[in-house]
Amino acid sequence: MRGIPNPERQRLGALLEQETQETVMAKIPQFAEAETENWAPAPAAVPEQLGILVFNMERGVHLEELGDFLQDCPDIRPLDVVLANELDDGCVRSGGRNTARELAERFGWNYAYGLEFIELVNGADPKGFHGNAIFSRWPIRRAWTVRLPEQYNWYFDRQRRIGGRCAVLAELDIGGRPLGVASIHLENRTHGEGRRLQMETVLQAAERLLPGIPVVLGGDLNTNTFDGRDKDVIQEIAGSPELQRRCLEDVARYEAALSAAEDMGYCVVPREPAVTRRKPLPDGSSLGLRLDWLLMRGVVPGESRVLSTRTADCGFARPDSALAQFQEEELSDHNAVWAVCGRP
Repeated sequence: MRGIPNPERQRLGALLEQETQETVMAKIPQFAEAETENWAPAPAAVPEQLGILVFNMERGVHLEELGDFLQDCPDIRPLDVVLANELDDGCVRSGGRNTARELAERFGWNYAYGLEFIELVNGADPKGFHGNAIFSRWPIRRAWTVRLPEQYNWYFDRQRRIGGRCAVLAELDIGGRPLGVASIHLENRTHGEGRRLQMETVLQAAERLLPGIPVVLGGDLNTNTFDGRDKDVIQEIAGSPELQRRCLEDVARYEAALSAAEDMGYCVVPREPAVTRRKPLPDGSSLGLRLDWLLMRGVVPGESRVLSTRTADCGFARPDSALAQFQEEELSDHNAVWAVCGRP
């Protein structure tokens, strides 16, 4: 995806002082692209079950270690498709690397990448791109980036960005049979109603772009059960074990994005309550949230599990790997969610 020189990025960002995100993004064709590379040959045989992983990779800052996790973790096998969130392309914080492309090259995967934000804070960023990706062992027939209704203007946030949440959709060729997939990132700085509106946009796009075929949607749906802009509510929940239960056990009561998918015939995975996000709190502790999901329709869901990305839980790391030498507490602030489904 072609970069934009920093002076031009800053000029476009400044337009948001007077213009809407939609108007400014329309001037930037990269927001409508789905960068796609199909360089992996199709596997010789179609397995009875496909393994799918949802993983918010927190910008791909620890890219070598994330790659080792994907390579060595025994509990994410089989692994046919990865629906990934928060991958940088040309950001100083992640070494200026095209993180999605490098992961695809390492594993010989096909991939599609959609631009979510252009970062403006660091003028030294070569590109400042940040987005979502689909990785697949199977050929990608077509791919699209779908923009979601704006619920928060990130230009006026301390992170200062152009853009907004998106989903990357693709049609895969599984041994001659189509499978629709999507990597989704819903807004955290909004309420459940805002996320419902965004999810309905994804569901409608899947109906339009992937008609009549099995579909697996997944990603960081930011199902906090609260409005991520309300710091008082966050502190109240953090101080109450009773309120924290809703973040894990009663998510569907507060997050209509999930029920909207169920109303369209999707099965929500995983069913068992498990922490998939560790939200840092000012006192150094963290609030456990359940944000990352798979939504399946037209395939039979099977076993699922949540995999910790804390370094202490990565005892499977090869002794000579970057992951084995890693000294930080976690690879990502999200855990990974893996599940299998029957072949389409």
